[in-house]
Amino acid sequence: MLGKHILGYLPVQIARGLVGFGGVAILTRLMPTEMYGQYALALAAMHITAMAVHTWLDASVARFHARAAERGSLAAHLATVYSTYALVSVGIIIVGTVALLLAPLSGEMKTALGFGLAALTLRSALAIGLETRRAAGQVASYSVFETFNTLTGFALGIGILMTTPLGAAGPIAGMALASLITLAFEFPAQARKAAGGRPHRRRASVYFAYGLPVSVSLVFEHLLSAGDRFLIAGFLDEAAVGLYAAGYGLADRTIDILFIWLGAAATPLMIRALERDGEAAARDVAGQSARIMGLLGFPAATGLALVATPLATVMVGADFREGAAQILPWIAIAALMNGLMTYYFHEAFILRRKTRWMAGIMAAAALFNLALNIVLIPLFGIAGAAAATLFAYTAGLLACALVGHQLFPLPLPWLDWGKALAATAGMAVVVIALPVSGPPFLVLVAKSGAGALAYASLALALNIADCRSWIRIAQGWLRSPEAAT
Repeated sequence: MLGKHILGYLPVQIARGLVGFGGVAILTRLMPTEMYGQYALALAAMHITAMAVHTWLDASVARFHARAAERGSLAAHLATVYSTYALVSVGIIIVGTVALLLAPLSGEMKTALGFGLAALTLRSALAIGLETRRAAGQVASYSVFETFNTLTGFALGIGILMTTPLGAAGPIAGMALASLITLAFEFPAQARKAAGGRPHRRRASVYFAYGLPVSVSLVFEHLLSAGDRFLIAGFLDEAAVGLYAAGYGLADRTIDILFIWLGAAATPLMIRALERDGEAAARDVAGQSARIMGLLGFPAATGLALVATPLATVMVGADFREGAAQILPWIAIAALMNGLMTYYFHEAFILRRKTRWMAGIMAAAALFNLALNIVLIPLFGIAGAAAATLFAYTAGLLACALVGHQLFPLPLPWLDWGKALAATAGMAVVVIALPVSGPPFLVLVAKSGAGALAYASLALALNIADCRSWIRIAQGWLRSPEAAT
């Protein structure tokens, strides 16, 4: 079941990978370092704001959909979520507009942040419908809408950047427009499901009590990954932010896409298993998820670190390459820590509905990261920020694992993780020893291809996470795509 769901979400992750890599590759060639820094700061502010004011609703949709469906109250559930979203959105638009008018920022930054406000509002409305589909197990429709939104936003953003004077705001304007277009097709189905349902204040308060700590946790988590950009801007300048964001985007986005993919498939299955069949069933799904995370996550992070220099040379503009290669290995390993923490060990708090504990841990990790950045950025520049991120994520991962184990013990598949580490070590030996030189693109392709082949061979030989069965699942999916839904 989990393997079929993972394959069903594959188109979304391919789209996100194309946009993640393509965004860095194209934008760092179309934007100077300072403009790219403005874009990175506006994007970080947009995501932090969305997490603070809207994500608690998305989290509630994901957590309570199965229960509402089981009890026949799905219409009331959706009516409550959408009416609450409308109230929150009106408030944040008013507050955000006033704040932008009064803020002592440049015109370029205000424009980028203004489009960010529109983008987060529209994307949050779309996210409710997408989370509803994901929670219901509607993998195919979720993938269609999310893939369309991702690719359309990217294409429109590049087009706006190249044809208008919006500068850093261009790619963000593309995201907003894509969300609006996707909503026009996706929202009517959700409106029909909510028809006849009445919003319930008590239901909304339950969702708020559950979801607010999730939002707070995600805000602090995003501060861990993006808050250092504001400190870099303060200690250094916006150009340094651009250099840092380029290298960070190559490593973190790649690993993040991988874990979002696995989490998108596993989390709804865990919740449904818990609600319908009990804790043992949920742990069974969690164990499968953990084994697959080791199978894919360990070699991905290590591989990125090993090819940092040719990857940065090929993927980013000339002005960004040295800085990107400098921080990429640090961020690749930090992203692995973050992925395991967010998409596995956080599940203990979500399944037990003890999200306040999770928020507290992430707040402490964010403050630890802040302190490290204040010390390390003046001493080591952007490399210091990257090191601080790795140390903070590692501390957060350990804290979540220890505390979460007391709440809802999750399986720790040491055997499969050990085999994945052994196969990753074998892959690293092959990549390091490969006698290849020449153009960076040739080096990147040769080392990546040899490493992937070596790891795949070792993984199949060791049958890590029962990966041999994936071949049979993929064959069945190709013969009958609806079987993956």
